[in-house]
Amino acid sequence: MKKHLAVLSALVAASLALAGCGGVDAGGAAEQPANPADLKAEISYGVWGENVAEATKQVVADFNKTYPNVKVNVQVTPYKSYWTKLQTQASSGTMPDVLWMNGPNFQLYAANGKLAPITGLVDAGKIDPANYPQALDTLYTYDGVRYGVPKDYDTIAVFYNKKLFAEAGVSEPTPEWTVDQFTQAAKDIRAKLKSKDVFGVTATLVDGGQQTYYDTIAAAGGHIISPDGKKSGFDTPEAVRGLQVWADLIAADAMPSLEQDADTPALNRFTSGRAAMFWTGSWDTKLIADSPIAADVAVAPLPRDKRQATIIHGLANAISADTKNKAAAEAFLTYLSSSEAAVTFSKLSGVISAHKGTQDSFLAVLPDADLKVFLDGAENYAVPYPVSKNSSAWGKFEPELLPDAFSGAKPVAEVAKAMADEMNKALEKE
Repeated sequence: MKKHLAVLSALVAASLALAGCGGVDAGGAAEQPANPADLKAEISYGVWGENVAEATKQVVADFNKTYPNVKVNVQVTPYKSYWTKLQTQASSGTMPDVLWMNGPNFQLYAANGKLAPITGLVDAGKIDPANYPQALDTLYTYDGVRYGVPKDYDTIAVFYNKKLFAEAGVSEPTPEWTVDQFTQAAKDIRAKLKSKDVFGVTATLVDGGQQTYYDTIAAAGGHIISPDGKKSGFDTPEAVRGLQVWADLIAADAMPSLEQDADTPALNRFTSGRAAMFWTGSWDTKLIADSPIAADVAVAPLPRDKRQATIIHGLANAISADTKNKAAAEAFLTYLSSSEAAVTFSKLSGVISAHKGTQDSFLAVLPDADLKVFLDGAENYAVPYPVSKNSSAWGKFEPELLPDAFSGAKPVAEVAKAMADEMNKALEKE
């Protein structure tokens, strides 16, 4: 989800702190005692966020039913300081035994030998990658080696207000709608309801690539970064096409300007009934469900362009390469990858579990809104979140350069070329 994305300055600092770290043993899984009660150890579990305490406490308690003599100390850190803290721990060899990882940071830690491969657990049949969306499995694989087990995920869709569509006399979205139909609907709704200060669509563009232009670029047949992670895709015609969607919406007054969005965040505009559509991620579902317009909300898949696409991102549980208790860490990771643990986390924290067949609690958050759209996207047309070994080195240019394209200050193609140039310079240094 959006809050999973890296704090860029921390990642840059981490790249310096981790430089030169050695490799990691890629051997098999640690030997486990025949009787789980014979495994005695004390390990740590690093997570972030203030709303995870109840879920992690329950998961640890359930794990201890089988492994009563493995003490798991949960380290809950606010997200804004998680990566700075982890950077310090990584440089001193004191990372948590088991910890949360996200896509933007993953390759940095894996490439510098700070995460332990899970190859042995997969080979032993204790963890089955087929239980998770392929795009997430790919996201946490580096140089052909898996290092993380997907925990939860988020995809992107369009929340819309049925009442506002009806009031504007515009047909509701269909599963087969196109980008052209989406933009026309936004324009028509704005034209009909402008006197009531209602926009056709709202979305977060600044620092919002995951839930906006990454998706339209992918739908146009483009990419943010080449499959080998060595070249930018921003200067391709497909990327320009994907970026142009948002510039055109703002130019047509169908979507708030960047200044208007700064004054009234997209979520607030939608939940206050001043936007008919909200292009965003599954992480906003609970907030929308708790809003005054919840009864009027439905969900549509992202519209098609040359293809249908949604960016997928999610967290993974991983093991520190420096753990002194590999057997206990692997036992805990194995439990974390179980359907039982997945259901507990999803039920108590409201996320979409990455483990297939355990998403019922998410679907119940807005039972009449067809939240299955988010799951179908993960299963059928998801595109992995774009990352490289040091994502922040080029990601920092997006909020610096792209606003000129969205605001109309500069031609989209010109800004896209500048973005690609800066990104390629950064990628050459990796």
